[in-house]
Amino acid sequence: MLPIHEALPDLKAALAASNAAVLVAPPGAGKTTVVPLELLGEPWRGDGKIIVLEPRRLAARAAAERMARTLGEPVGQTVGYRVRLQSRVSAATRIEVVTEGVFTRMVLADPELAGVACVVFDEFHERSLDADLGLALARDAQRLLREDLRLLVMSATLDGAAVARLLDGAPVVESLGRMFPVETRYLGRDDRLRLEDQAVRAVEKALAEESGSLLVFLPGQGEILRTAERLAERSRPNVEVAPLYGALDPRDQDRAIEPAPPGRRKVVLATSIAETSLTIQGVRVVIDCGVARVPRYDPASGLTRLATVRVSRAAADQRRGRAGRTESGVCYRLWDEAETRALPAYADPEILDADLSGLALDLARWGARDLGDLVFLDPPPAAAFAEARALLQRLEALDPAGVLTAHGRALAEFPLAPRLAHMVLKAADTGQAPRAARIAALITERGLGGRDADLRHRLDGLERDRSPRARDAKALADRWAGLSGKAGKGEPLSDGLLLAFAYPERVAKARGGQGEFQLVTGRGAFVEPTDALAREPWLAVAELGGGDRRDRILLAAPLDPAELAAFAAQFEVEERLEESGGGRLRAKRLTRLGRLTVREEVDDSPDPALIARTLADRVRRDGVKILPWGDAARSLRDRAAFLRARDPAWPDLSDAALVASLDDWLAPVLLGVRGLNALKPDVLDGALRTLIPWDLQRRLDAEAPVRWTAPTGNSFAIDYAAEAGPRVDVRVQEVFGLAQHPTVGGTPITMSLLSPGHRPIQTTKDLPGFWKGSWRDVRSDMRGRYPKHVWPEDPATAAPTARAKPRGT
Repeated sequence: MLPIHEALPDLKAALAASNAAVLVAPPGAGKTTVVPLELLGEPWRGDGKIIVLEPRRLAARAAAERMARTLGEPVGQTVGYRVRLQSRVSAATRIEVVTEGVFTRMVLADPELAGVACVVFDEFHERSLDADLGLALARDAQRLLREDLRLLVMSATLDGAAVARLLDGAPVVESLGRMFPVETRYLGRDDRLRLEDQAVRAVEKALAEESGSLLVFLPGQGEILRTAERLAERSRPNVEVAPLYGALDPRDQDRAIEPAPPGRRKVVLATSIAETSLTIQGVRVVIDCGVARVPRYDPASGLTRLATVRVSRAAADQRRGRAGRTESGVCYRLWDEAETRALPAYADPEILDADLSGLALDLARWGARDLGDLVFLDPPPAAAFAEARALLQRLEALDPAGVLTAHGRALAEFPLAPRLAHMVLKAADTGQAPRAARIAALITERGLGGRDADLRHRLDGLERDRSPRARDAKALADRWAGLSGKAGKGEPLSDGLLLAFAYPERVAKARGGQGEFQLVTGRGAFVEPTDALAREPWLAVAELGGGDRRDRILLAAPLDPAELAAFAAQFEVEERLEESGGGRLRAKRLTRLGRLTVREEVDDSPDPALIARTLADRVRRDGVKILPWGDAARSLRDRAAFLRARDPAWPDLSDAALVASLDDWLAPVLLGVRGLNALKPDVLDGALRTLIPWDLQRRLDAEAPVRWTAPTGNSFAIDYAAEAGPRVDVRVQEVFGLAQHPTVGGTPITMSLLSPGHRPIQTTKDLPGFWKGSWRDVRSDMRGRYPKHVWPEDPATAAPTARAKPRGT
C-alpha cells in the first residue's frame, strides 16, 4: 500500500463536503496515479469525467499508462490522455490526463465544462503559467456556472494554505508520504571545468561507488548531448546512457524511463522534466548539477530568453528524492554544502516572468477586461500584461478599447500561441495555411528539421524526416491548416513575410560587417559570416539566442523589403533637412519600422516651410546659443534682463523663455532662409523686439539706454550683463568734472576707470568718494607713467578731456 492511501479517507470526505480541496503529498506518495482512480467511485462524480492536469507531455502519458496498467486495460479505455501531437481517448474514457495548455483550451471552449465532474491540478507547485491560468478559469467557472464542479489541487511542495485561501478556504489534506533514506554527498563546484565534464566525473565516481541506475539532472539539451558524447567515449559494456528532454521523440522518452534490462545499468541524463510525476525504475543514484534553464521574458524587447539559474531548495529536495523512490539511495550534488542555504526556497512562478500575450488573449476571450476580473495566486505583473495587450493590438486581436476583434476571436480559438495563430490565419488568406502551419510546427517543436538557421533548409529537413515525431508534427500541422477555415488565393507570400507576421519586432536589416543585423527594436543580432543568411539585406527572425549586447539568430528567413508594405500601419515617417556636399540644404524623407529605415527619399529643393520647421527644431534642441546673434540683439536681451529684475512686467528674454516661444518670434523670420547662418543680426534684433510691447519699447531707451555719454560728449556702451550691474569702461580723463556718480534706471553705473593706455586703474560705484579718497595715490602713480596727460589735484572741478596736454604746456 502506498502512503497516499492513508490520506484518502480525509480527501474523500473533504470532496464530499466541499467543491474544492488541496492535497499536499511528497514525491513517491502515489498521489498522481492513485487519487484519480480512487475518485472514480465517489457518488458526486456520477458519470462525469475526471480531468487530470500534468505540466508536461511525458508526465501525462506516463501517468495515464500507469493508471491503465493498474486497471489492466490499454490506454484509451477508462484512462486516456490528450497532449500536443498525441491523443488516446475514447467514449469509455472517464479519467483523461491532459497537459495544462490543453485544459486551458477545453475550459475556454466550454466554460461550463459539461460532462466533467472534477479537475485535478497535479504538481501545482511547479506554478506554470498555464496551471495558474487554468485554476483561475476553473475557479471562475465553478463560482458562476458549476457549483458542483470539484477542484483538487495536488502538490509535493506547496504553501497549501495560500491555495486554500484562493479556493475560499478549501480544506487542506496532507500525506506524510514515504521515501527511503537518501544519503547526500557534496562534490563541490569546479569552475575550471565545463558543467558536462563535472557531470561525467561524477557519473564515473557514482558508477564505481554505488549500484543501481543513475539519474543525472542537467540544465538543457545541449549539456545532455555533450555529456552523452563524453560518456560514450568511456563506454562500459553494462551501462546504457539515455537522454531525456522535452524535444526528444516520445518513443525515445519512453525508453529512457523504462527499467534497465537485467544485468545492465542505466544513466538517464535529464532536464527538470524528470523532477516530478515520473518514477524511473531502478534509479537509486541522483547526480544534481544544481542549475536549471528557465524562460525569462523581456517585455521591452519582446524576447523570451532561456536563463540558466540556480535551482530552488524545493527543486533540489525534489531531485534528491528521486533516489529514494523504491529503495535507499545516494544523491551527489555538484556544489558545496554551504551553498544549499543560499538557494531560494522556491522557484518564481512562471506568471511573473513569462510572455503574457497568450494569457491576455485568453482573458479577453473569457470576457475579463482586466486582471481584477479573475483571482490568481500571484497576479501577473501589470507592465508585462500591458505590453502583452499592446502586442495583441499589433496582431489585430484587440481593438484600441481592448475588446476582442473578430480576428482576435479566431486567434483565441486556434490551438497555437497568438503570434503563430496570427501567422497561419494571415497565410490562409492567400491559400498558404499549410506552409505557415509547417513553420509553426518547427517553431513549437524544437529540433524538428535539424538545427540550420535558415528556415528554408529546416522546412526541407522536416519534409525528409520520416521519424514518428516528425510524422506526428506534420499531421498536427495539417490539422492546424484545416482549422484555419480558409482557402484563399493570391500572390504567394514568402517564408520571411510569414515569419514577420508572427514576429514583426524581429524584422532585421543588415548593418556593418557581413552577418551583422539590427532588429526593429534596435538590438543587434548576428549569424555566422559563412552562413548563406549573412548575405541577405533583410531577414525575418523567429528565434534568437540571448547575448549580452547582441543575439545569435537561430532561425530566420530572407525578407524582401517591398513586402514590409504589409506593416504600413506601423510605419513612422520623418522629414528632416541635411546639408549636401555643396552646402545646400536638401530634404530627406525617412520611412521607418521601429528603428529600421525602410525607405529613404531625397529632395534637393525642399519646401521652405519644411526648412523653417527643421531650423526651428534645431534651435529647440540645441538652444538659442547657436543663432548668429549681433551686438544689438545681445544688448537688447541684457537690457531686458536688467529691467525685468526690477519689474516683472518686462518680458523674459532668457534662453529658456526664448526656446519656449520660438513659434512667436523666430519662426516668422525663418521662412525663406536656407540655414541659420543666413539670418542677419539686425533681423534677429527685430524679431526679439516683437516680444516687447509697444508701450515698453518707448520706455526702453529712457530706462536702459544702450550707451552712456561722458562729459566730453563721447558715448560708451553700457554692459548690462556685467556681474556687478551695468558697467561702463571709460578713460578717467573723460569723467573729470563729474561731482555726482552717474546712474541708469536709478542704479549706479559701475565705472571702470581706465588709464590713457586703457588699463583699469579703479572700479567704483562712488565717483565723488574716489576723487576725495584714493585719487591722490592713483594720480601720483599715473603722472609718472603718463606725464603728457592732465592729472589735476581736484578732478571734480577739472575740465574733462579726451586728449593729452597740448605741446609746450
